[in-house]
Formats: sequence, structure tokens, C-alpha cells
Amino acid sequence: MSHGSEAGAVRNRNRRIATLAVIALAGTALLVALFVLQVRSEIRRDAAIAAQAQSYERVIRAAALSASIAQAEATLGRYVISDDRAMGQRFGDAWNQARDQLDRLATLSRGDPAESARIAQVREAFHERGTELSETASYLAHRRGSDALGSYYAIRSSAALTRLNQGLEQLLERQRTRLLRSNREAVAAIDRASTATRALAAFGLLLALGAVLLGWFMVEVLGERGEADAEAVAERVRSAELEEAVAAATAQLRAEAREREETEARLRQVQKMEAVGQLTGGIAHDFNNMLAVVVGGLELARRQLDHDESPAKRHIENAMEGANRAAALTRRLLTFSRSEPLLPEAVEPGALIRGMADLLDRTLGDAVSVETHDAGSGWCVWVDRHQLENAVLNLAVNARDAMEGRGTLTIATAGATLAAGAIGSCAAGDYASIAVSDTGCGMTPEVLERVFEPFFTTKPVGQGTGLGLSQIFGFARRSGGEIGIETKPGRGTTVTLYLPRYFGTATPATPESAVDPVAAARPLDILVVEDDPRVLAATVEALSELGHRAIGCDNPIEAPARLAEMAALDLIVSDVLMPDRTGPEMIAALEAEGRLDGAAVLFVTGYAGETDPAVFGGRPVLRKPYTMATLARAVEEAVPSTRGSRRRFAHG
Repeated sequence: MSHGSEAGAVRNRNRRIATLAVIALAGTALLVALFVLQVRSEIRRDAAIAAQAQSYERVIRAAALSASIAQAEATLGRYVISDDRAMGQRFGDAWNQARDQLDRLATLSRGDPAESARIAQVREAFHERGTELSETASYLAHRRGSDALGSYYAIRSSAALTRLNQGLEQLLERQRTRLLRSNREAVAAIDRASTATRALAAFGLLLALGAVLLGWFMVEVLGERGEADAEAVAERVRSAELEEAVAAATAQLRAEAREREETEARLRQVQKMEAVGQLTGGIAHDFNNMLAVVVGGLELARRQLDHDESPAKRHIENAMEGANRAAALTRRLLTFSRSEPLLPEAVEPGALIRGMADLLDRTLGDAVSVETHDAGSGWCVWVDRHQLENAVLNLAVNARDAMEGRGTLTIATAGATLAAGAIGSCAAGDYASIAVSDTGCGMTPEVLERVFEPFFTTKPVGQGTGLGLSQIFGFARRSGGEIGIETKPGRGTTVTLYLPRYFGTATPATPESAVDPVAAARPLDILVVEDDPRVLAATVEALSELGHRAIGCDNPIEAPARLAEMAALDLIVSDVLMPDRTGPEMIAALEAEGRLDGAAVLFVTGYAGETDPAVFGGRPVLRKPYTMATLARAVEEAVPSTRGSRRRFAHG
């Protein structure tokens, strides 16, 4: 072989070696690229599938939460109808189940700040809605079915329910959108992997040595792509099943809404008789006691009036006190029956506790010793007096039960300046405090953590509803205050109610009706329209005693004729509910005929029922029964001393 031929062979061999080396390197690079592509495809596919699974789980939890809330709402409606305590317990269980679903949904969304914020809004609306439902159920716990009905109607379309439903719908819509986006991302990831695989396969065809390896890797990648396609199809099937489940839940909610409407219709049919029965049974004992005071005092006064006026006067005062208490009880019952909010006023906590001494003694029994301490420095709070009394009474009863009916109960009032967040979420400022302490069993940390939850109670079945502290908590929050609890097992409990200080003078708790009225500074010409002859005679006589010129009319139809007999008219005092024509209807007719000519009107009523306040036309309303002092004050407010000349009637 010549040197030229040998050199050519070496060059060819070197070229072949270089070619083989290039092919080997290219094959290695191809192998590495295919491996990296496979790993990335698996990571993207797994991430897409995980996102799909997470969205699917969130949608399931949101749908379950919506269904649990709907079940609790429907169960409460059945509870209001049947007054069945077992149904009330089911309502509490359904609401707690909804709370668990909400907690699980929040756990799934911890890594998503936007989702967590939405769930926080839903949780706030959920708690507000729970408080509304708890207040409705509490009326049944205290045997106040009519109040429960009124409250149930009032919260059917509350702002909290609207926010809760909107929040749930937004969560479901967001998760459905996220699920569709995850499906698209998974399909896109698979398409990108397929495109890259085809490109690398085309490049591998140019490499003779790597053709077999390239084909093998392509088979593997295509197999994985088939599996990913199958998984994507399965996810689409699960998504369709989820949509069907959501549609079924929506249909169930609509069916429950129809059932609620039917329930409300049945409730309206039995509401009147149920309210009458409950009112009759609930107040008979106390009202008879008050009537006994009135009748006994008047009888003793009549027997002693001819002998000695001093004892007779004392008995008459006792009878007046009993009558005033009966009137106050009736007004409160009427207010509750109409579900009207009670008006707040300036209250001094120390004075309120002192005024509750007899009530606490009768309620707690002789085995419980009550001690009171007032260090409130005369601070006042702006609250509803009766709601505050009920809150203190509930705390006292809870303390008595914790002491098993025997021990020492301490009620201390004081004033404190709190920093922001010092007690719960209170704002910085001055607070009046009412602390109720007992020497009972105390609470464990587990019980303390759930003490404000509606329907949570440690008492045996039938001895507690779990609504007391939740109601007090709601009252404190509505009044701008907070509640603090200090307790240790075996060492008793102290529950402190903090209410914002009101810079003003406390409203007197005792009525002013006991004050003797003075004669009117200016005599008025008054027409009294009242269908009850005894009430008519008493009102005319009382107005005459006050120095006015009063004429009676026992039929509103005859009012125009009586007006024609009067030389002047300053005021019409009219009952509201009368046969043939109501007081507002009579006044409207007189106004239309031009017979009032600027004369004032004072409506008098014992019970206005469901009368719209707008029919009174902004004129004052005096509640029965009333004393001469309250009548004189109402007349002065209806006809101020600055009023112009009276209208004169011309006789033809």
C-alpha cells in the first residue's frame, strides 16, 4: 500500500471516528434532551392534574357548604313550626357541619391569598347569619313562638344572607373557572410536549446511529402522552359529574325554598291563635298578682275612707303602683309581639343592678347569696334598659347553675379605660363594666373556646339551649362593647360585660306618672272621641280636672255633628281602633271636609296592632292606660302654648 493510500485510509478512519464521535455526542445529547423533555412533561402534567384535583376538591367543599347552610335554614323553619327541641338540635348540628365545611375550604385555600380573602368574607357573613338564626331560635327556647315567627320572617332576606349566598356563588364560579383553566393548561402542556417530541424525532432521523434510540424514546413519550390524554378525559368526565352535582344541589335549594314558602303560609294560619295562647299562659300569674294589689288596695281604701284618710291614701298609692306595673308589663308584651326594637337610653349600671335586687332574689333562690359592689363613679352607658337587665339576669342564672344552686354570686360595676384590642376587638376608650362572679365549677379551656357558639351547652339535654351567652355576646357587640371571661376549673368564673361610656345624665328608671299634675296654663276646647263609655267619661272628667273644656263623643260617625255644636276647637283626642271607623280614618275625613282648620290631634290607643305608623300622619300617640300627669303632658305637647288663636265655628 502506498503512503498516499495509507494516508487516505487514515483520513477516512479518522473521519469515520469523528463521525461516530459526533453521532455518539449527538445521540447522548438527544438522550439527555429527551429525558429532560420527559421530566418536564411529567412535572407540567402532574401540576395540571394537581390543580384540577384541588379545584375539584374546592368545588365539592363549596357545594357541600351551600347544601349544609340550606339544610340548616330549612331545619330552623321546621323547628319554628313544630317547636320540637330535637329539630332545634338538628338545626344546631347542621349549622356546625356547615362551619366544618367552611373550615376545610379555608384550609384548602391557604396558599391562595385572593381565595382566602373571599373565604374570610364568606366566614364573616356566615357568623352574622348564625347570630340571626340563633336569636330566632332563642325565642323558642324561652317559649316565645310568636317572636320566633316574627324574627324568622324578618331575617328571610337579611343583608347577611344575601352576602353569604353571593359569596358562595362567587366561590363556586371561581372554582369552575379555575377548573376549566386547569384543563386548558393540561392540554396545552401535552401539546407542547408532543410538538417538542416530534421536532427531536425529526432531528434524530438525521442521526443514523441514534435512530433506534430516538424511536424508542418517542414510543415512551407517546405512551405517556396517551396516558395524559386518558387522564384529561377522566378529569373532563369528573368535571361533568361535578356540574351535575352542583345542578342537583341547586334544584334541592329551590325545592327547599318552595318548602319554606309553604311553611310560611301554614305559619301565618296558626300565628294568631298561637300568639294568643302563649300570651295568655305566660302573663296570667304576674298579671293576677298585680290585679290583686290593685283590687285589694282599692277595697281597703274604700273601707277606711270614712274613718281615716291616711291609710286610705296609702292603699290607693299601692293600687296605683300595681296598676302602673301592669301597664308597663302590657306595653312590653305589645312591643315584643310586634317585634319592634326597644329604644336605648342613658343607664347607670350601678343603679340598674340595685333596682334588680328583688328580681334576682326571686330568680336565684334563697340558697344563693348575692353581693353587689358599685365602683362605677356614676358612669352611664347608652343601651336598651330591658336588654341589659336580661343580659345580667342570664349571667346570674348561668352562675347559679354553675354553683348547682348554692353559693355566692357577686355583681360588681366599675369604670375602666381600655386600649384598642385589650378585650376582644374593642376600640380604645372609656368603658363601664359589669362583672358577674360565681364560686362554681369553672370552665375548662375546651369549653371556654366554644362558650360563645350558638347551641353549645354543657348542660344535660332539656336543661339548656346554649343560646344565653351567644345572645349576650350579640347584645354587647351591637352596643359597641365586648365580653371578657376569667375562669379556672374548680375556682369559679367571672364574666365581665364592657359597654362604652356615655357622657350624659342617666334616664330615671321610675315613671313620672306618680307626680300630681298641675292645672293647665291655658284652658282648651277639646273634643274626645272614644267608643268605650267608661273610658270616655274618665277622659272627659280628667281633662275637666286639668282645667280644659271637654266634650265627649262615643261614635266617630257622629263627630262632625258634635263639632258643629262647639263654639271653638283646639284639640281632638281620639281613640284609634273603634267600630265603623278608626280614629285616623275619622281625622282624614274631617280634614277632607275642612272641619279641622288647624286644630291639633292626639291619638289614644291601648293596642294599635299592625297599624302602619304612617297613618297617624306624624301626630302624637298616647298609650293606654295613662295617668292625669301623662295626659296633661301629652296635651301640652300636642297643643304648645305658642299656638295661635283657636278656630271659631259659625252657626247658621
